[in-house]
Amino acid sequence: MSSSIKRSLLAVGSASFLLVSGLAGSAQAQNQPANSSGCQAGDSAAVTLIASRFHRILSTGDTAGIDSLLAPDLRVIEGGTVETRREYLSHHLSEDIEFTRGTKEERSPVSYKCEGNVVWLVSTSTSTGKFKGREIDSVGAELMILGRARKGWQIRAIHWSSARRQPR
Repeated sequence: MSSSIKRSLLAVGSASFLLVSGLAGSAQAQNQPANSSGCQAGDSAAVTLIASRFHRILSTGDTAGIDSLLAPDLRVIEGGTVETRREYLSHHLSEDIEFTRGTKEERSPVSYKCEGNVVWLVSTSTSTGKFKGREIDSVGAELMILGRARKGWQIRAIHWSSARRQPR
């Protein structure tokens, strides 16, 4: 495994630990966004806008719009695999667009934490509909890590986890 992938995995693992140990408990229990004093004025709106733009653009199929939000060192983690930016754009993105177009998604409010030039955003969702001929009724969780770059905030990593929704 290359050292850049190891660093990316370590960053995602560290982010997950920080969120579970502090942010997730208090912010999600109150169902309100959380932040730390590490956020600068305007960061809250900017980072939540990037996350919502990403999901909105997925539904339109605007691959150039998605491309503009992604950092050069992006890592996408899903289903036990880690993809680079190039890998995500070349094949995975088209499936995400198809999935988004075939399903209805309800997203929870985003919780986030800023530390300098890095932000961790956490959200959950439910999805229903059809994808590749099969019925979808699932719950999901998303961890998105953004970094401040010269041209603004960019998505550095996304970790998706989903499971079939259990009957109530």
